[in-house]
Amino acid sequence: MEEAAPLPLLLPSHPPSPLPPSKFAEAEFPFPPPGAVFQQSPTTLPSGVVPSFPSSWERWALESLLRAFLLLLFLPAAHFLYQEKGECHFLNGTQRVRLLLRSFYDRQEIDYIDSDLGKYVAVTPLGQPDVDKWNKDEVYLQYWKAQVDSVCRHNYQLYKFWSFLPGPQHRPTVTISPTKMDPASPNTILLCTARGFYPLEIEVRWLKNGQLEEEGVSFGEEFQNGDWTYQLQVILETQPQQGDVYTCQVEHASLEAPITVQWEPRSSSSAKKKLWIGIMGAVIGVAFLAVGLFSYLKSKKGESGGLEERLWGGKHPGEGFHQAQQVTKRVSLRNIFGKFCSWRGY
Repeated sequence: MEEAAPLPLLLPSHPPSPLPPSKFAEAEFPFPPPGAVFQQSPTTLPSGVVPSFPSSWERWALESLLRAFLLLLFLPAAHFLYQEKGECHFLNGTQRVRLLLRSFYDRQEIDYIDSDLGKYVAVTPLGQPDVDKWNKDEVYLQYWKAQVDSVCRHNYQLYKFWSFLPGPQHRPTVTISPTKMDPASPNTILLCTARGFYPLEIEVRWLKNGQLEEEGVSFGEEFQNGDWTYQLQVILETQPQQGDVYTCQVEHASLEAPITVQWEPRSSSSAKKKLWIGIMGAVIGVAFLAVGLFSYLKSKKGESGGLEERLWGGKHPGEGFHQAQQVTKRVSLRNIFGKFCSWRGY
């Protein structure tokens, strides 16, 4: 990397010759402009007091510094600033630790090494030559991989101590969102999202039926919301069965107790369709049964009405009942008298 050339400093060819001190014993004001009618007398100082004026050498130095300052002020700034920034990212304590070493030139990131990838990555073409060189050095790459334990995990307790000191804290809000990447796949993606928390240190776990779930769990990147708070997503890919209960558990410094949010699988769309078809079939069957029963009862009622009419001799049951009583009496008397008398016709 080339260094910027030093700026030229414009100085006088030779310093001015010093003046005799006697010339500074008295200070006279400039002469008045033409046409002025006043005269200024020399300033009188107390005896033994000599006014303090800068020497010619001091004035020469001040003028030189002023010229250099003006040159620096009006010349464009050179682009030569190079920076390196190391970052340790912790998720779920020290369960997952990620180290990033980022390089910047003129306030623009040019390359970085990621411990998760185990290699350097170029961000701009300016960083590509260094990336090609460093990725060929296995010893150098192993050195930076080892920094995950020797630097990040080693200093985690100190970091945890400072992050849990009393200070501004914001409680996270936790939600679970199910989604399917492939409709034909039996797997379901569950997203547990913690939003609006501060400080950054947070622990997120997935539980299935009360047991810690580790298989199929992946952690997303923490994002800054722009108001000093963060958000984080933890993903669980699983095949939920009817009756399973999934729980997202979040621990944070702002919480007195962990936050737990539960999710249970619902019936599939095909099962819902079958259920609705069954319900509609049952309703239609009940409707047909009711119509048939009503028709049957109506027909039976018509038959019973005709029998009454034939038996009682009238449409009104009371009228038929009285007529039936009279007929019964006649028949009874006739039977009684028939036993004791013999009827003969003359």
